[in-house]
This record gives sequence, structure tokens and C-alpha cells, in this order.
Amino acid sequence: MRINFNECPLVAIWEVTQACDLICSHCRACAQPLRHPQELSMAEAQRLIDEIAVMRVPIFVLTGGDPLKRADIFELVEYATRQGVRTSLSPSATPLLTPAATAELKRRGLVRMALSLDGSTAEIHDAIRGVPGSFQRTREALRWAQEVRLPVQINTTISRRNIGDIDTLAALLEHIGIVLWSVFFLIPTGRGRVEDLPSGPEFEEVFEKLYNTARRVKFHIKTTEAPHYRRLVLQRNGDARQGQRAHGLPETAEAFNSDLIAKARTGISDGKGFVFISHIGEVFPSGFLPLSAGNVREQSLADIYQNSSLFVGLRDTSQLKGKCGLCEFRDLCGGSRARAFALTGDPLAEEPCCIYRPVAAIPARAQA
Repeated sequence: MRINFNECPLVAIWEVTQACDLICSHCRACAQPLRHPQELSMAEAQRLIDEIAVMRVPIFVLTGGDPLKRADIFELVEYATRQGVRTSLSPSATPLLTPAATAELKRRGLVRMALSLDGSTAEIHDAIRGVPGSFQRTREALRWAQEVRLPVQINTTISRRNIGDIDTLAALLEHIGIVLWSVFFLIPTGRGRVEDLPSGPEFEEVFEKLYNTARRVKFHIKTTEAPHYRRLVLQRNGDARQGQRAHGLPETAEAFNSDLIAKARTGISDGKGFVFISHIGEVFPSGFLPLSAGNVREQSLADIYQNSSLFVGLRDTSQLKGKCGLCEFRDLCGGSRARAFALTGDPLAEEPCCIYRPVAAIPARAQA
């Protein structure tokens, strides 16, 4: 499937609520136990889902907070299913996530559940999630989903708190029957702290580990807010010229929902093939880039995505600054716009955690 990212995102994520009973150290939303009184109502939610259906967005994800904090979450999943929208959901590992809830989500039409696992042990994971027992419930939730044949992906956020656990975690995931490992790289926003952000060389070390893991495991691996992983994959496959032509990635490198991300001819990034709708209807290029381009209560999602100056500007890689603007991989990668904004205040600044030196930035004498 080929999608024009100027017209339609590949991925739309709706934050159905910010309410959550976990206290995650990296939470972009600073989630809290109580729901916001101005969350989108059921009627507003249905209108949003209708728009997603009309736009034919391939990947629709319900996230939070904890989506299970909304009593109508099952009805929302069922409504999206009836509208032909393939829907995934990212619940929190709390007492709200039960075998009955898992089975009901499957019955209502959910196509995938995303569970967060930030460490190979309870000690590591629970410290990051802020609630004892989260690791155990996550493992139980994986089993409940598999019992009802609901595919599961694992989300992991990489920070200094768990970067030394990557190999052990990868080995654990290799034997628990998941379909995708979605690896997020910390953005210092919300509760995320700059002190927990890995360095550029540490990013590269994790990329190497992910690449080597992807070559041996049965599940797919993708990165979020680390588009420069795509550059490393092409380099390791000895086909760096593909980056210049902005072709897609090998299927083992990055995939989701029938390998759509893997087959995209340009890189998915904030505002470019990706849109995030907040609990109160604000539309952002990413959940980690807190610049609103409008609100679905006032404008259509399609109009905001296609025409807002913020989204249009982010899709124009000629506007990128610093070495990102010079880089031969800028159309495939482009750097994390959210991390650039978090550390510099400019969403078009160069990626702060990339050590690659573009060919155009190397003096001619050195190239020779």
C-alpha cells in the first residue's frame, strides 16, 4: 500500500483519556487518576472515528493514560470496528486489565493489544512504572490476550533507567509470542527528564542491538522517536544509496499491521504520516511534540493534517536545520522533531541524539 503522507497519515493515535493509575517516570502526559471533564464525549468520539474511516487511515490506536479508565471503551472499539477501522489499544497494567476485559475487547473487534514492558525483571520495570506488581500483571495480560487469540505487541521506552537491560529484555521477548516490539526512545517532556536521556553514542549502541535482534527473531521491531535507526539499517545492509532515494526499509527492520511501515517509501515521523489527537481534541504531530495545530471540535482532522502550517512545515524536509538539513537520509529519517523541540525549543532543529555526519558536511578533502 502506498500512501501520500501529504493527504493521509499512516498512523492516527487518539489519547482517549489522560487518567491512569500508574506513575511512569517517562510519561509524556503526566497522567493522573481522575478523568478530565472536557474529554471528547461519545458523540464527539464517534465523529472522530467517522473521520478516520473516511480518510482510510490504516493504523488507529487508542491510548492514554489508560484507555480502560473510560467506561465506554468497549463501545468505542465496537463502533470503530463497525466503521471498518482496524483498531489497536494500549492499556495500562492495572487491576482494570482483567481476563474478562481482554476477552470483551477481542469480542468487540480489537485487532491488537499493546502492552508496555520496560525491563526484563520486576525490579526494573516496576521502578519505571511506579507501581509494584505492574511487571507481573503485564505478563499475565500477555497470557490472557493469547488465550483469546488477540495479537500482542510490546512497547518499551529506552532511557538511562533500562538501557543496560536491552539484551536481556530482547532475549525474554524472543520466547513469549509477540508480533511486534515497538521501541520508544525517551523524549524529555512531561515526566521525562533530560538526565534520563541516552547520549548519541548510546542511541547507536541500542540501534546495533535492535538490528542484530531483528535478524534472528520472528517478531518485527520498530522504533518511535528514533528515525535514525532507519539510516543504520540501510548502512548495515550495505545499501546507503537507498536513503538518498527515500526508498523503504527491509521488512525485518520496521513493521506494523501487515508491514505497512516497513513498506512506506518515505520515513514516518512527527506530522509526516503520523497524527496524535489528545483527550480534549487537540491535534498534534506527535504525542511527544506539544505544539497544537487545531482541535477536532472546531475543524476536521483531515483539514488540520493536510493544511495546517505546522504539519505542512514538518513534512517539508528542506526546512530542517543543522546537519539534518544537509543529511542524505533526511527524507527517510529527518530526526525526531519532538526531541529537537524538547531540547532546543525549535521543532526544525537538528536531531540532538544523532552522531551521524552527513556527506555534505564533510570537507571535500576529507571525502577524497
